[in-house]
Amino acid sequence: MFPLSRLLATIALTAVGAAATVEAWAADPDKVLRIEFYVAETGFDPVKVQDYYSQEVNEGIFDPLLTYDYLARPAKLVPRAAEAMPTIADEAKTYIFKVRKGIYFSDDPAFKGKRRELTAEDYAYSIKRFKDPANKSPYESFIDGITGLEQLKKQAEKTGKFNYDTKVSGVQALDRYTLQVKLKETDYNFAYIMALPNFGAVAREVIEAYPDDTNGHPIGTGPYRLKEWKRSNKIILEANPEFRGFTWHFEPGSDPLDKQIVAAMEGRKMPQIGRVEISVIEEQQAAWLAFQNNELDLLYLREQFAPVALPNNQLNPALVKQGVTLNRITDPDINYTYINTTDPAFGGFTKEKIALRRAIWMSFDNAEYIRVIRKGQAIEAQYPIPPNVLGHDPAYRSVAPYDPVLANKLLDYFGYKRGSDGYRTWPDGTPLVWRYSSTPSSRDREIDELWQKSTERIGIRIQVAKNKFPEELKQERACQLLSRTAAWIADYPDGDDFMQLFYGPNSHQNNSSCFQLAEWDRIYEKTRSMPDSPERNRLYRQLWRMVEVNGVTKMHDTRYRNMLVQPQVVGYKKHPILLAEWMYFDMDGSRRQP
Repeated sequence: MFPLSRLLATIALTAVGAAATVEAWAADPDKVLRIEFYVAETGFDPVKVQDYYSQEVNEGIFDPLLTYDYLARPAKLVPRAAEAMPTIADEAKTYIFKVRKGIYFSDDPAFKGKRRELTAEDYAYSIKRFKDPANKSPYESFIDGITGLEQLKKQAEKTGKFNYDTKVSGVQALDRYTLQVKLKETDYNFAYIMALPNFGAVAREVIEAYPDDTNGHPIGTGPYRLKEWKRSNKIILEANPEFRGFTWHFEPGSDPLDKQIVAAMEGRKMPQIGRVEISVIEEQQAAWLAFQNNELDLLYLREQFAPVALPNNQLNPALVKQGVTLNRITDPDINYTYINTTDPAFGGFTKEKIALRRAIWMSFDNAEYIRVIRKGQAIEAQYPIPPNVLGHDPAYRSVAPYDPVLANKLLDYFGYKRGSDGYRTWPDGTPLVWRYSSTPSSRDREIDELWQKSTERIGIRIQVAKNKFPEELKQERACQLLSRTAAWIADYPDGDDFMQLFYGPNSHQNNSSCFQLAEWDRIYEKTRSMPDSPERNRLYRQLWRMVEVNGVTKMHDTRYRNMLVQPQVVGYKKHPILLAEWMYFDMDGSRRQP
């Protein structure tokens, strides 16, 4: 993806596709986009959420300082609320951002009837919120490198209150529109962090007005605002009348589709879409039928109906006849199953516990998983950094491949004996039961069956607990789940975003397995101050080998993202990092099929 050496060379770059207008721009309220989430959202406080679906909504509501060029591949950072790319100095330990003047928050009673302009202080406040213990932010680790913030957190832990008025050397508003961030160590990835939806600015008045429900009051400066929210059911966004608007202008790349998009979209005032209706549709069949009935304008084609929509990986002629098109990318994601290494029964790093975990992983056949669950719409993952992300190693091969024969020998050797019923026991003779958590969806039921089949191969009972996705995340962050099949999609296109999933201090945040090993953490900390390089890649391989050897995680696959697009959608192209592309494309009702 976008090398940071190129970022340092483009610090004077002006905003691409985001030239602000003086007056607000009114999108067309009759242009309605209907899309679906196949997992429920968790809320809309940027500091508190980590799931893909809540993040997508937040990307439309809040303004990060930076974002990505809509068409550029590899992904390319450009300004959003900032006037230009940051000034970077002191070996990438100091970043200075200039906030664009004339950006306003959408109206809210918290502002007491006054028009509220976005300032550098709003970003300083928003960044500090990640360290407030009361917020329990899953993204707190992303700003660990900012000087002074950790001391402020420790003070809050002692006093019981986080003092937002305390001046911090690492994050300061030098004037109304200038934000300075100082880091303890060199960090070539910090600009990527400032493009995350989580780092869109919130207003202090709003947070303090709704202290008990910040997830339900997202007031931002972005192109959309929350109109209606029926939790885990329906989300309706409408164009923000305070939004500054921008003129669509992006340079086409080598993809032939880019030229078509440019021809259709160049010069349009954005956003065009006045309303976005998001339905939570967990079952694949229901989503597929809704798209077929033209009740959805875009569909993330899930696995169950891929053979129908994409026979031989070609769009079904019946869909082509209806004007439907396919936009396909390889997602920058990994899908994996973990075991909580702090669990009293399955955790720890004794040889017999490591052997048990590795045996479970060797019982599972990724090829069958891709064939049965993904319907062929994925590639096997053996490395935690996916293709098209800096640090990916296509030559890496797992030390725990599918091998149930060897898995059984491991269990026999370390004293996990089979009883008369064929199931294994712990070495002390008590029943051995592996606890696994998943959601009630039909897809997860199929994954449950695969794990049941896999553990049967090695004589281990499995006990499956069913939870809604938000509850799973809550338990996971508390290190209370033993095992779950999870996914991680790139927040930014660098391997660090994936390696941090195993960093000890990130337990209770993004480290789902709660894996903590001092030697691992020491090496990882060294990589954080390194740019993309052969040496950093060597250390990444070493780190991942340590995770595998200790039986922490089983990598499964990287998915193809097949997006089906109705003919009324104009200018759509799936971006590998951006989530809310709807601010960059248009709707044409005259093209809608009956």
